[in-house]
Amino acid sequence: MSKFKKFLIAALFIISISSSNLYSKSDETYDSLRMMIDIMEIIDVNYVDETKPKDLVVGAINGVVRTLDPYSQFMDEKAYKEVKTETQGSYGGIGLRITMQDNVLTVLTPMADTPAYFAGILPDDKIVKIDSTATEGMSSDEAVKLMRGNPGTKVVLTIFRPATKQELVFELKRKDIKIETVKKQMIENNIGYIRLSEFNAQSAGDITKMLKDLSKDGMTSLILDLRNNPGGLLDSAIEICSLFIPEESLVVSTKGRDKIQEQHYITKKKPLYPNMPVIILINRGSASASEIVAGTLQDYKRALVIGGNSFGKGSVQTIIPLSDGNALRLTIAKYYLPSGRTIAQRTEKKDIKRGLDPDIKIEVSPETEGKLYIQSEKIKLKDSDKKEEETKITDEALETAVLVIKSQKTEEYIKHPDKYLQDNPKPEMEPENNKSGDVSKEEKKITDEQKTEKTK
Repeated sequence: MSKFKKFLIAALFIISISSSNLYSKSDETYDSLRMMIDIMEIIDVNYVDETKPKDLVVGAINGVVRTLDPYSQFMDEKAYKEVKTETQGSYGGIGLRITMQDNVLTVLTPMADTPAYFAGILPDDKIVKIDSTATEGMSSDEAVKLMRGNPGTKVVLTIFRPATKQELVFELKRKDIKIETVKKQMIENNIGYIRLSEFNAQSAGDITKMLKDLSKDGMTSLILDLRNNPGGLLDSAIEICSLFIPEESLVVSTKGRDKIQEQHYITKKKPLYPNMPVIILINRGSASASEIVAGTLQDYKRALVIGGNSFGKGSVQTIIPLSDGNALRLTIAKYYLPSGRTIAQRTEKKDIKRGLDPDIKIEVSPETEGKLYIQSEKIKLKDSDKKEEETKITDEALETAVLVIKSQKTEEYIKHPDKYLQDNPKPEMEPENNKSGDVSKEEKKITDEQKTEKTK
């Protein structure tokens, strides 16, 4: 028996013992491992270049993990260290949150005030190449490695934009990424506005402080903007929900294969703002913890949700440290909102349906969303000069939220979302060839004559 085969049998025997103990499928596992060993030995003997057993085993592990879902990943020692570095809040990079969607490297959202943000990269953009390396078959973990680097160095991204079917090239200079996650502003009619770009350990405390400051300034209602917020810490989402819903209310539950993963997360303190009208803004870049906050307050009829469908990341990952400094990020459960619904992407009639359905749907193109995202750094709904107004893109979702609050019907629409459409019916779209009212009338006359002829 070759040294290679002995190495594989020793490595995979340990896996098989673990697998049989966990799942009692030892016979099936041994058969599969035997086939894997045979294939690897054929590669070792016949492949054009010399191979290393460890590299083949790691490659096999990566292949196994990729068959699970877009979020589970095998991380080598370097990748694991980088994940821990990111949670500390500072690293050299370009500021992109990415995920796998249909096995394609996809932008979840660019972070505010980063190179990717200012370059105009948008949610749902597909990353085709990083420098000269094609991303086909690449994991998000591998992509992160390539995109990160020392501040001041450059990286070139080739992007395919599904909305316009364009391939775009962005040359980005890396910088030290430090994220300001919360911003506030008082806008007209005593409406408080808070934009949260990420859920971290400080988010709940920051939002609580901002709410108190805005209340001192006369805030009587709140718009919480979670657009392009990719999520973060679950504890932070629970604390933010506890500001608005009763003590000991269920926020979210998790269910997995093992009953150990069945958990119920509840609020643990009395709400500071139990009655304040709340509107939450979401879009395709809102994921995970953002969807939990928006969906939970929607379930309890505590907030009106406005915008586009959210991303649909309704799964729980845990990082399991392995020997030699490696780690496995593994999906162990799915999130369920208080009503029992899941926020995960799902297939309905051959179409992919994104996570949360907003109460008031505002369809916006990815390009417009990207421009609004940049514009949101300088939100001004009053006292802006004419030049700014001329170049400003209308933020329909935000303006709809303001109009709802000014109409004093927020509570009514929260309880009966369909009432909004009854009160504000969408205008019928004119055909594109109707350039003037005269043409439209003439076409209507012809159509009426044709109908008369048919009835004769």
